[in-house]
Amino acid sequence: MARSERAGRLAPPSWLTAGLRPHSAPIPWAAVARAAVALSAPLAVGMAAGNPGQGALVSMGALSAVIGDTADAYRMRLFNIAVPQLFGALGVTLGSLVHGQGWTAVAVLTVTALVSGMISSIGAVASASGLLLLLNAVVGAGLPMPSPWWKPPLLLTLGGLVVLLLTLFAWPLRGGVPERTAVAATYRTVADFLQAAGTPAHDERRQAVTHSLNESYDLLLAHRTRRHGRSPGLARLIAQLNSVIPVVEAGSAAKLRPPSLGPLPEAYPAAVRELAATVEQGRPDARALDLPPPTGPSERAIDQALRYAAAVAAEPAPDPFGPADRIGRPAAFRVRARRTARAALLSGASWRYGLRLALCIGLAQVLVSTLPVPRSYWVALTVTFVMKPDFGSVFSRAVLRAFGTAAGLLIAIPVLAEVPRGWWDVPMTALLAMLIPAFSVKGYAFQTAAITPVILILSDQLNHQGFQLVLPRLLDSLLGCAISLIAGYLLWPESWHTRIGDRLADAVADTASYVTLAFAAAPGRDQAVRLRNRRRLYRDLSTVRSEFQRALTEPPPTGALAAAWWPLVIAVERIVEATTATRVRIDHGDPAPPAAEVAAITRELSELAEALHAGAEPAAPPTKAGPDGRDGPDGPEEQPDGVLAPLHQEVRAALAIAAPDPLG
Repeated sequence: MARSERAGRLAPPSWLTAGLRPHSAPIPWAAVARAAVALSAPLAVGMAAGNPGQGALVSMGALSAVIGDTADAYRMRLFNIAVPQLFGALGVTLGSLVHGQGWTAVAVLTVTALVSGMISSIGAVASASGLLLLLNAVVGAGLPMPSPWWKPPLLLTLGGLVVLLLTLFAWPLRGGVPERTAVAATYRTVADFLQAAGTPAHDERRQAVTHSLNESYDLLLAHRTRRHGRSPGLARLIAQLNSVIPVVEAGSAAKLRPPSLGPLPEAYPAAVRELAATVEQGRPDARALDLPPPTGPSERAIDQALRYAAAVAAEPAPDPFGPADRIGRPAAFRVRARRTARAALLSGASWRYGLRLALCIGLAQVLVSTLPVPRSYWVALTVTFVMKPDFGSVFSRAVLRAFGTAAGLLIAIPVLAEVPRGWWDVPMTALLAMLIPAFSVKGYAFQTAAITPVILILSDQLNHQGFQLVLPRLLDSLLGCAISLIAGYLLWPESWHTRIGDRLADAVADTASYVTLAFAAAPGRDQAVRLRNRRRLYRDLSTVRSEFQRALTEPPPTGALAAAWWPLVIAVERIVEATTATRVRIDHGDPAPPAAEVAAITRELSELAEALHAGAEPAAPPTKAGPDGRDGPDGPEEQPDGVLAPLHQEVRAALAIAAPDPLG
C-alpha cells in the first residue's frame, strides 16, 4: 500500500476537521483597538481605586459586548449591544442571589436555561440576549460577587456601556456609511453576476448575490420606521436596493441566451459598477448610461432594468407617490410583539431547544455540586456556548470548543505562571483582548482560543487562584463538551426529516407555489407580488443551504444524509432561477406557456414535496423519447422545445436526484 494512501486512511474525516481551518477574512482593526481599550481601561481604573475585582467585572461586561458587536450599521450595533446587556444584568442578578445555595442554584439556573433557550429562537438580538442572560447567571452563581446585590449588574452593564460609547463614537461622522457601503457592495456583486452569465461561475455568483441581498435587507430593515418620511436617507437606500432586483432577475434570464451569442456585453456589468459608486457616494447622479442596443429578450430585460436603477439613483429623494414598497412595511409594534410571543411560546422547536439546554445546564450544575470535580462555573459556561443552535452544529461546536479551550490554555499558562499579578495584568489584558476580534473572524475554535486567557485573567481578580486555574478549567471545558454531546446531541436524535428533510420539503412546496404565481398573470402584471415571493423563497433556500452546510460537519448518519441530498438543494435553487428567468423573457417578448404545462410542473414539484415530508422517495418520472431524440416525461403537456424547456430540464434533474437508486 502506498504511503500516501495509508496517510489518507489515517487522516481524520473532513467533517471533524472542517472547523479547524481558518476562514480567509480581513482583520477588523477598529474592533481590535476598541477591544484593547474597553477591556484594559476598566481594569486599570479598578486597580487605581484599590478594587481590581470590581474593575474586572466591568471588563467582563465589556467582553460580552465586544463579542456581540458583529453588526455594521450603527443603529443595529446600538440594539445588538444595549438590549443583551439588560438581559445580562438580569442574569447576573439571579445568579449572584443563589450563589452558594446548592440545589436552589441548580433549579434557578435550569429554569433560566429553559427561558434562555426559548427566547433564542425569536431572532438575532433575542438570541444574543438569551445567551447573555444565561452566561451571566452562570457567572453570578459560580463566582463571588461584591455586595450589595445591585452592584454586579451595574458594573457589568457599565462595561457594555463603555464598548457602546466607543462603538458609536464615530456615528455623527459616519452615520449612514455602513448602509451605503452594504448596498454598493450588493450592486458590485450583481455586476459580477452579470459578468458570469453563461459561464460555469454563474451559480456561484448567484449564491453570492442572494447572500449579499439578505445582508443588505437585514441591515436596512432591522430598525426601519413605518413612514419613509422619518428617514429619507434610509428610504432612498431601500429604493436603490429594490431597484437592483430587476437587474438580478434579468441576469438570471441571460443564462438562457443561446451560447452562440457569447457573453453579455461588458457595458452591462460596467454600468452596474458605475451605479454602485453613485450609491456609495450618497449623492444623486443623473449621468446617462452607455448601453448597446438590445438584441433579444434577455438584453431588453437588462437594458430596461438598468435604466430604471439609474433613474432611482438619480433621484435626490424617494418619490412619495411612486410604486409601493415591494418588500412590504413592518407591522405595528404590538402586532410584532404578539407574533414574537406566540412564536416563542407555541413553537415546538422553541420548546425542544429550551428543554435540551435546560437539561444540559441542570446536569452540569448537579455534576459540579455533587461529584469530586473542581466546583466551577466553567462547565455550565461551556455548555451554554456549545448549545447555541443558531451558531452551528452542536457536535462541531463541542469539538471546536475543546480544541479552542486547549489552545487558549496554552496561551494562558505562561501568562498566569510568569506575569506578576497586579498592574502587569492591564497590558496583558489589552494585548490578549486584541486577539479576540482578530481571531473571531477566523472561526469558532480560534475565537475560543482568544477568549479563554482573557476570562482566566479577569476571573483571577475575583477568586485569586492564579496558575491553579489552568488544569481545572481544561477539565471543566471537556466535561461541558461531553455533557453537550451526550445530553444535548446524542439523546435528542432529531431525525433528518425534522432538521433538514422537512425544511427542504417546505422549500420545494413553496417553489411549486412560486411557479404557479410566476405564470398565472399576463406579462407585466403582479410583478410586486412575484418579487416579494421570490425574495422570501430565496431567503428560505439560503436558510436551508446553511442548515445543510451545518449538517455536513456532523458525523454519520446526519452528515452522510446531508451530503447525499445536497444536490437536491442546488437543484431546487436552479428551478427557482429558471422560473424567474423564463418569466422575465416572457415579459420581454417570449410567448406565454400553456396553463396545462405550468400545472404539470407544479404537480411534479408538489408530489416531490409530499414525498420528502412523508420520508419516502418519489418514483422516477416516466420517460419517452421526444421527436428530437431527447428523453422527456410522458404526457400531452410536455413541450421540450417550448418556452418552459429550461424549467422542465431543471425539474427533471431534481426528480432524478430524488428518485430511488435502481441498484440500491
